[in-house]
Amino acid sequence: MFGINGWEALVLLLLVLIIVGPNRLPETTRQIAGWFNEARDFLRGAKEQVSRELGDEVDLASLDPRQYDPRRIVREALFDEPPARSPRGSSPAPPMWTSPGRRPGVPAPFDDEAT
Repeated sequence: MFGINGWEALVLLLLVLIIVGPNRLPETTRQIAGWFNEARDFLRGAKEQVSRELGDEVDLASLDPRQYDPRRIVREALFDEPPARSPRGSSPAPPMWTSPGRRPGVPAPFDDEAT
């Protein structure tokens, strides 16, 4: 939880005990618990309101921001048929603007003295 291990939690607890003091610790604990309860109630209400307004017919795939990739939009606008998608992990297709003497799939020459 929150990436905190046992020793770090113990140090934080001791630090809070020193800063707040043992006299005000129960009151502060109640106040923090109240904040968490208010946040939980707010999130629950927001979730219920969203589900009430959107209903059950929400298509989450239509809300995926990856569908707005500019390269895909231009590709679909320029070509009649969208090209077949390559499986994940395969190398991407070479760019259409390769130089005339260069073969696709061959890496460009590398100059280690260039700046």
